[in-house]
Amino acid sequence: MKFSSPAFAPGSAIPQKYTCEGQDVSPPLAWSGLPAGAKSLALVVDDPDAPDPAAPKMTWVHWVLYNVPPGASGLAEGAAALPAGTLEGLNDWKRTGYGGPCPPIGRHRYFHKLYALDVVLPDLARPTKATLEAAMKGHVLARAELVGTYQKR
Repeated sequence: MKFSSPAFAPGSAIPQKYTCEGQDVSPPLAWSGLPAGAKSLALVVDDPDAPDPAAPKMTWVHWVLYNVPPGASGLAEGAAALPAGTLEGLNDWKRTGYGGPCPPIGRHRYFHKLYALDVVLPDLARPTKATLEAAMKGHVLARAELVGTYQKR
């Protein structure tokens, strides 16, 4: 499974536009090569370096999506219109939707994790990342990851 963004290369800086210092819109994402039998996709974006990369204390969740149809080949910048059937979970701001990088100190890593699942999950009523991960257990056919970094100016 391939997973990328035309906005930034793997391991490189996420453009300011996609952060709290810019328009705070989600970057465009693209994927291909889903495994046979994939019935839905899930996406989690998180930052394991919070609050300080020198002394991380938690993983901050920026975006949670699930039941993305496998026929979708990606998400447009800003993801204003999600593919039909896609459901949203709660990020660590306790809201749905994308929340861009906004690190208080240092350069943080942002992990965009895409999962191909062998099921369409039931409506989990705005799950947290932990709730979604528990529901996905035993159903992940493949996983791909795209990491970008950001440090405030």
